[in-house]
Amino acid sequence: MAEETIDTPQPEAPAAAGASAPKVSPTPLPRKPKQDRPPEQDPGIWRMNRRNLLSVAGWMGFLGFIVVSMVGALRYMFPRVLFEPPTKFKAGFPQDYVVGEVSEKFKDEKRVWIVREKDGFYALIAICTHLGCTPRWLPGDDKFKCPCHGSGFYKSGINFEGPAPRPLERAMISLADDGQLEIDRSIKFLYEKNEWGKSGSFLPFTG
Repeated sequence: MAEETIDTPQPEAPAAAGASAPKVSPTPLPRKPKQDRPPEQDPGIWRMNRRNLLSVAGWMGFLGFIVVSMVGALRYMFPRVLFEPPTKFKAGFPQDYVVGEVSEKFKDEKRVWIVREKDGFYALIAICTHLGCTPRWLPGDDKFKCPCHGSGFYKSGINFEGPAPRPLERAMISLADDGQLEIDRSIKFLYEKNEWGKSGSFLPFTG
């Protein structure tokens, strides 16, 4: 049988003295891919956004000026008028009231009590002269009592207890053309000014 021969690699012969070794070029390192700069860090984009913001702000200011000017012009053309409820109202016929009665029919809506005496009528404004609360009529005690600070008033309106500095005010009372009682809260009569004896502070009536 023929013998198989195995080729063994022969070592390279050393370079001859004085001969330069072959130059091996270094393997270049892989370059990192160039990353795009985030938009917020890009000065060009920042300048563009700032320019847009300034432009938008300018237009918003201009439109705001136009709107304010138009509103002012409309308010000038249509002046604001405060519509207050009428101070004068009719309170029914005299015969509808009982002698000695303090009617609270108009206390909540008009803040007025109508008092019927034997010889006539008077109207008390239901506002405490201390701090403006609405007193309560207590028939059992025959007096008005303020729930806020305890001021007390006789049926006539004279104050007699608590911090109220003066009596209740009376409102103008008269007879309307149709025979009904007519109250005008815009005309007031003050006891401390001796006005309860004036015409309108008391309506004589014997019917």
